[in-house]
Amino acid sequence: MTLQISRIKLILLTSLFIVFADNYRFFSQVKIIYPLSPSNTPFLLSIAVVFFSFLALFFSLFNSILTLKPILIFSVLVAAFISYFANTYCVIIDDTMIQNVLETNASESLDLISSKLFLYVFLLGGLPALLIYKVKTPVQTSRQTLASTLVTISITVLIIIVTLLCFSKFYTSFFREHKPLRYYTNPTYAFYSVGKYIGHKFDNHETELKAIGLDAKKDADAHGRRLAIVVVGEAARADRFSLNGYKKETNPLLKKEDIINFSNMYSCGTTTAISVPCMFSYLERKNYNDKKAKTTENVLDVLNRGGVKILWRDNNSSSKGVADRVSYENYRTPETNTICDSECRDVGMLNGLQDFINQQDEGDILIVLHQRGNHGPAYAKRYPQAFEKFTPVCKTNQLEECQQEEIGNAYDNAILYTDYFLQQTLELLKQNDGTFQSALFYMSDHGESLGENGLYLHGMPYFIAPDAQKHAGALMWFGASARQEIDTENLQQTTNDHFSHDNLFHTLLGFMRIKTSLYNEEKDILKYF
Repeated sequence: MTLQISRIKLILLTSLFIVFADNYRFFSQVKIIYPLSPSNTPFLLSIAVVFFSFLALFFSLFNSILTLKPILIFSVLVAAFISYFANTYCVIIDDTMIQNVLETNASESLDLISSKLFLYVFLLGGLPALLIYKVKTPVQTSRQTLASTLVTISITVLIIIVTLLCFSKFYTSFFREHKPLRYYTNPTYAFYSVGKYIGHKFDNHETELKAIGLDAKKDADAHGRRLAIVVVGEAARADRFSLNGYKKETNPLLKKEDIINFSNMYSCGTTTAISVPCMFSYLERKNYNDKKAKTTENVLDVLNRGGVKILWRDNNSSSKGVADRVSYENYRTPETNTICDSECRDVGMLNGLQDFINQQDEGDILIVLHQRGNHGPAYAKRYPQAFEKFTPVCKTNQLEECQQEEIGNAYDNAILYTDYFLQQTLELLKQNDGTFQSALFYMSDHGESLGENGLYLHGMPYFIAPDAQKHAGALMWFGASARQEIDTENLQQTTNDHFSHDNLFHTLLGFMRIKTSLYNEEKDILKYF
């Protein structure tokens, strides 16, 4: 016997299922602000009613024999995926997260796949989608369809209005004071974010590349050649560095070096897709716009224009457009990276660098090394077995199956491997200190949540992101020749001051002695004191 129901009933049942099966995270967040109590319970029920009515209203707009089922099937499948990531990692699917997902490579995506994900999608997506596909809906004339659609829209709008008026005291604060709650609505906020992302992506304004720093040139008073290596870290939060007082010794090698450690460095964003282009941009976080950044030159272009030889080596997903106009090498493959086991290691980016340096007969050199670093959730894959110092560790990408201590240990071991990678980078710079004024600049792109308050990974909207996702590891090192010009004693006095990715643009220009009207000495960390 074939089940047959009207399209309106199918809309109502699907809306009801999505509200109560796929929005655990949303209602959990609402309950934090409005705890269960006799006075709050009617309001909490009203939120479910409004949400249900809104979904029914939305789906009614597609009430035709050709469009309704595809829209409902797509919605329950998307809601199932979002439900898994929201419940497991507490992520929010906004336009930035969508950009980050689209710019993530396949190997990083595989780290997020698990049996639990398939179970979520099967139970909350596949089965409902199959039922929607199988159910029969009576044939209606165009007039009948229009009439039923208008009635549904009218009733749902009326329910929404009446409910909002009945609980106006609650909804006034709900909409004004607790706007971030809407980020958790599934799948409506994701659909909105997709539209927002597409709107930015296909905006036809400012499609031509804007050149900046056209007046860039080497300072005539500068003497000697400069060699700088910029290491862009991945998801390395500052409070897991023993250099910053962390109880575990995660920086045993760097503590033996003459490091200048910046304990109060903050990122431009909470995702690689935003933070990496932002840290090399002159726009700064308050003015940053992804579309504008991608159509405007960055500090590498300015340095290149000033005569600096640039090389970008990448063991992450990509340079996010930063290195589009300079020499770029992909080190995520054994074809270029000679140190690969289960995955290609960051230290492999150092192979052959001395040959590159030797080939540059004159001029200054800036090398960027983009780390795999602490990319989650499979932290235990980010380091060779020899660096598994802190145990027990979480060996799975399903973080909810591990104790917080196990997750933290795996993460800390990855920091330990970064410590080794940076020390090896310093050894390379030391070999060249007789020829160059050499320097290392390390900045992580952002931090990482490791289960605090139920949050994992990164990517929360910046203004509600926890400090763990924004407070990033950062340090510098200068060779003996460079220290003759840089007052490192005074610089050490500033290491607890508040700095951010906004400072990198000007700091690199200052160290490389490139004169341009874009340069702001007050934002140059080396001139800050």
